Formats: sequence, structure tokens, C-alpha cells
Amino acid sequence: MTRFDQIDYYDCITYAGRTVAFSISVTGEIMGIHPKIGITGLPRSGKSAVLEKVMNMLIEERKQEKRARNDDPNAKPIVGGMKTQTVMEDGQRVGFECVDIVTGDSAVMAHREIESRHRILGYGIDPTALDKIGVDAIQRTIEECEILVIDEIGKFSVESEAFVEVVRKAMEIDKPTLVTLHKKSRHPLLQDIRRRDDARILEVTPVNKALLPYKIHKLMRETY
Repeated sequence: MTRFDQIDYYDCITYAGRTVAFSISVTGEIMGIHPKIGITGLPRSGKSAVLEKVMNMLIEERKQEKRARNDDPNAKPIVGGMKTQTVMEDGQRVGFECVDIVTGDSAVMAHREIESRHRILGYGIDPTALDKIGVDAIQRTIEECEILVIDEIGKFSVESEAFVEVVRKAMEIDKPTLVTLHKKSRHPLLQDIRRRDDARILEVTPVNKALLPYKIHKLMRETY
């Protein structure tokens, strides 16, 4: 969605042999054609698994289309952005890392052993990990990739002001966008995303999680 202060339209009409020029000034917002798909759900509901399935379908489909046109399917990344992965030690979850989808670079953004004044659910938060990996990945995707993915916009990631700022910027770009959202967070960024007219927020449940990737894929391909 692009905001503008004023756009002036100029045209003319001819009636009864006379030509009259006119102008119209419009103030407001221009909606993009590509939807912003948000996947939400309770912890461990399968949000990331649904997102991964949609990503794989979109990548494979786009590569097939490019091969059919004799284009190089690997000339530029189809999907970019960041995803969150669990850090496991001795079979136990001890933290989370953010990963650049294109480069594979990663950094631990939350860990039980991180000493930080920011602690959430027993994890110490390191916002600089998001600044280094997540922010750069999202910014590069805006400029270079076809589809933007952000997994997850939640309690850990919003501790980085730079992350919040780049996500707000990304949401104003008319690009196919797929994000996962913390279900209960009331952070202003998540509230704003939920209220967007061009956003479709879909919840993962035990009943729909097998079919939801196909529904999201269809929504993404309607304009892309």
C-alpha cells in the first residue's frame, strides 16, 4: 500500500461541439495488487511448516515456468527474506536463530544462556543478530527477489528496532509477501499488519494445516 498526499488527473470531454478541460485531485492510499499473506496460530501449531510447504511449491512452479521460456531458473533467487529455526542441544530446545533464506547465513537471536536485560520466556534476546541477518536479508529481498518471506514476526524479533522499521518498509512494497505472525502479540507492528486492507491473515489449526498450504499457494498465484 503506497501513501500519497495528492495526485492530479487531467482530461477533457467534448459535448455539443465544445471541449472542456477538467482536473481531479485525489488524496489517500494506493493499494498494491499483490496480497500480504499472514500465517498465524498457537505455538507449535505448524506455522513454519505451512510456510515451508508454500515456499517449496512456489519455487518449483516458478522454476518450471522459467525453463519453459528457456530462461535460467537460477539466474536470481525466487524467494528471499528470513526464517527462524530452533537451536537444539542434547535434544532440548535452548534458543532460536534467524537465517537468511538466500545465503544461509545465521545468527542466534534468543538463547537461554544469553545474558541480556531483554529476556522473554526464559530466553535472553540479542537484537543485533536480527540487525545483522534479518534486516539485511529483508532489504536485499525487496530489491532482488520475486517473493518476500518473513518467519517470524513475533515477540523475539520486535525487540530489534531496525527489524521493525525494515518490516514496515517491506509491507509498503507491492511484492508477493508471506509472513508468519505471533498469534497473541499486541505489538503495534503486528496490530498494523493485521489491520491492513491488503492483508489476509490465516490461522493454522489441526483441522486445516494439511490443506492450508494449497489455499495460500492459490492466493499467492492469483496475482503472481
